[in-house]
Amino acid sequence: MKRSLGSGLVILVCAAGISTAHAAQCAEHRPINVGVVPQQAPSDLAKAWLPILASISERTGCAFRFATAPTIPEFEKRVSQGDYDIAYMNPYHYTVFSKNPGYVAFAKEKGRKLKGLLVAAKASQINRMEDLNGMKVAFPSPAAFAATIIPIAEMKAAGVEVTPTYVSSHDSVYLNVSRGFYAGGGGIVRTLNAMSPDVRDKLKVIWESKAYAPHAFAALPGLKPAVTQAFFNGMASLSDTEAGQGMLRVLRFKGIEAATDSEWDSIRALNLDLIRLGDPK
Repeated sequence: MKRSLGSGLVILVCAAGISTAHAAQCAEHRPINVGVVPQQAPSDLAKAWLPILASISERTGCAFRFATAPTIPEFEKRVSQGDYDIAYMNPYHYTVFSKNPGYVAFAKEKGRKLKGLLVAAKASQINRMEDLNGMKVAFPSPAAFAATIIPIAEMKAAGVEVTPTYVSSHDSVYLNVSRGFYAGGGGIVRTLNAMSPDVRDKLKVIWESKAYAPHAFAALPGLKPAVTQAFFNGMASLSDTEAGQGMLRVLRFKGIEAATDSEWDSIRALNLDLIRLGDPK
């Protein structure tokens, strides 16, 4: 099987089940850190991503190592410092960190557009955005694009005034709202669907945004193109086998596809200024 990112570089990926002894030699003889934005608890992310990165490593001969952070603000700090060779980050993060330290998008989730949403407890009397006026509302972090930035902007435009509280992750939003600690909360469709039924079934969606470009897979400047290509090929090939498809389902992914920097220009056009590089977090 042959896949390319469109840069002229092509890596051959053999059928599933390839052993490291037969995998292509990696262009880097060190672990490659793959940083994943902590929309969910780091332990849950590890359960989902460790098998995927192990499979990609086996297929390609590169040692892709899972990394994340305890909170989204800490993740932002680490991305700004270039701690991750490859980072999976939200659309707004990408527009910031493509400037400095210069991450370059090369892939995105296949067939996905990102939609923000607001949830409330199913047993509550809150059924629409306007019902949150004057209430405390939970959000993951100030710079969470679809789960925070877009809902707050839409509420402001509609004259709905809320008191935002930042609870570090999407999972924390859903858990707090389901327990009645907040009147509502911001999230996205994928992370809501990934919640355990005992939490998800206590929630209802009361508002959903229009669609935006999804999260970006982006490489740090200086990472060898052959390594970026190997990661792309390895992850893309997961959809070719039942085992790989099972791994992708845990992420609620259909697969990944090639992407270019300009696909996030619509996010840049919003002229958001929520993260100042170099500020202490």
